[in-house]
Amino acid sequence: MAKRPRVLMVLASCLLLTIAGCTGDPNPEPDVIVDLLQQDWQHTPGVAAGGGTLQVAATTRSIVEQNGGGGQPNPPLNLAGTHLVAGGDFSLSVSFTDVTADATWTVYDSPPVIADEFRIEPAGLRLTLRSDDLGIAVFDGSVQKDVTNPRPAHEEHVKVADPEAELSVRRSGKTLEVDSGGDTVLSLPLGGVFDSGKLWLGLSSDDGSFQVRSLTATAPKGTSLTTAGPAVAAAEQAADGLQALAARIRPDFKIGAAVALGPLASDADYARELVGNFGALTPENAMKPQFLSPQQGVYTFEEADAILAIAESKGIAVHGHTIAFTEAMPRWMQELPSGSEQERRASAEALLDFVKTVVTHFKGRLDSLDVVNEPLDIYQGTSLQENIWYRVFGPSYPAVVSRAVFDADPDVKQFINENGADVPGPRQDALLKLAVDTNALGGHIYGVGLQAHVYDLETDSISAEDLSQTLDSIGAAGLHARISENDVSDDEGRDVQAKQYATVLATCLGSRTCVSYTTWGVDGRYDWWIDDDGGLQQGHDFLFEDGKPTPAYEAIKRELGG
Repeated sequence: MAKRPRVLMVLASCLLLTIAGCTGDPNPEPDVIVDLLQQDWQHTPGVAAGGGTLQVAATTRSIVEQNGGGGQPNPPLNLAGTHLVAGGDFSLSVSFTDVTADATWTVYDSPPVIADEFRIEPAGLRLTLRSDDLGIAVFDGSVQKDVTNPRPAHEEHVKVADPEAELSVRRSGKTLEVDSGGDTVLSLPLGGVFDSGKLWLGLSSDDGSFQVRSLTATAPKGTSLTTAGPAVAAAEQAADGLQALAARIRPDFKIGAAVALGPLASDADYARELVGNFGALTPENAMKPQFLSPQQGVYTFEEADAILAIAESKGIAVHGHTIAFTEAMPRWMQELPSGSEQERRASAEALLDFVKTVVTHFKGRLDSLDVVNEPLDIYQGTSLQENIWYRVFGPSYPAVVSRAVFDADPDVKQFINENGADVPGPRQDALLKLAVDTNALGGHIYGVGLQAHVYDLETDSISAEDLSQTLDSIGAAGLHARISENDVSDDEGRDVQAKQYATVLATCLGSRTCVSYTTWGVDGRYDWWIDDDGGLQQGHDFLFEDGKPTPAYEAIKRELGG
């Protein structure tokens, strides 16, 4: 065979490495290129991979306030799949096609913090394409005056010549640039937009659908750019963790925590704290109705499934939260009609379809489930809240929900979960009567959840005597109990906080009626609330603070013999 001329070999090398340029060196160092279409998107709501593209559909996910109002948008990120770690400059490029209404691409340097009623927007960039209008919003991560209505540090709209041309986001030195079709349409000082060196990607639509035909990340030669999975993948159970210690005393007893997917995916400290110490978890928000079914007949199970997959991989039991809950209903559920008998029948069918779909989806993966959450009057009363479940089915609606859950999954342990019922009194009496009456009507309630929120140690504190009496009353009613959402304010100091935590755990552990103990969070990094003036405040109510154990953790550990 004849030898090929050397010049053709060099040209062939140049052709293969076009993106890196060609200087005549047959072995130049190439740019780092990542094809993000080939990465893991399976747990991203609204995104489906297939045929070499990503298909994106609207989810209309939002966070409803306690009073049923509001609806802060909560578009998804790829949390449990792939994110990027960039050691310096980088470029991200995307191409959209078949945009029916709008297409949004987000690049954040950390996941948003999702609280019960709001979302804290992280630093990053959001690009929204509507026809030939490209909306650009830059967030610098600064504290928002109104966290429920975040305002970008920079926002503008530009016209693009070709809506299907490639869009690029580039960090170059201390400059942030956005290109459309090769033309720079935005150039700003970088500020704190991508300080973390991590890039979390999201794709979403408000009103329609679109396809992503290309999505790549590139870093110049000599600069690192790697893919990474969720931080929790590397976390391991600890031989001296809380769950391991509790199992030596009561092998069937679970120590749990409420968790969110964002910090599990992004925060190695949080992941280590959770997996190392807890044998059970409760999805803090991901299984609430507004997260699972933002539109009637439309379900976004992806983030809840990701949390359950993590739990299964780490040998952690899951308590589901929740089915019927006044304060976490999507708009479509709130607005179901109930004025006439015909309307109530149609609404009943929609509600029961929701129950069947959700419980069937999670069948066999949940140890227990809050079938009804906070049914009593929110202001410490004893009557039932007259929510859509009440208006459609009447005051016996917990029995209707319980029977529907049992039909879909007869093995999951059912709980009614309530606040303010941790100590003897009329509210506790009302909760026990509700549980007993529900079972008398054919329900399958296994027990009650005692939230045990201690926001004010003067008014909310729980003594060992009161909790023991409570557990005795629950047992006498033929029910079990779980401490479901314990958290304790540190307003009176860490030592007082630690004593209260230890009292609740020790009393629960010492009673056969009490089957598990769960704290409503893991690390104070993610403990945020809005004060009466609308300001964002950080709490310090959990067992870990900024990656380190608190005195409350040490007090609980001592109660467990550690």
